[in-house]
Amino acid sequence: MNYSDELTDELITFFNGFSSWENSVIKTSELTVAEAHAIEILGKYGEMKMKNLAQYLGVTTGTTTVTVDRLEKKEYARRESVKEDRRVHLITLTAKGQQAFAEHHQYHCNLTEQILSVLSSEENEQLLKILKKINVEAF
Repeated sequence: MNYSDELTDELITFFNGFSSWENSVIKTSELTVAEAHAIEILGKYGEMKMKNLAQYLGVTTGTTTVTVDRLEKKEYARRESVKEDRRVHLITLTAKGQQAFAEHHQYHCNLTEQILSVLSSEENEQLLKILKKINVEAF
């Protein structure tokens, strides 16, 4: 097996493991993965326009609208019109949404600690540097 194939296999294994972990965390709540991702973005960055949320999530505003509709129905988020332009909506987390963010974010932190625990300090630094580079240059 060549290097590229081996790396591809490892990336797929990592992705599948991460997806399985995330799905097991989500199963304990009433949220879908898409809703949890939206809550994670809103919890991290705060109130934002629908368009910005869609950009962070890497999906269309139409898809984001459906997700936000569901979050509003479940009382995790609310949408408010901007006085200057009623077509623009700001999305914020409710108290229930803030609580869900805190819990979900803690799961992510625990997973990060689990990953870091199998690496040396030098490897942890390398991993962070590599991930930052990939996120800036590849996505």
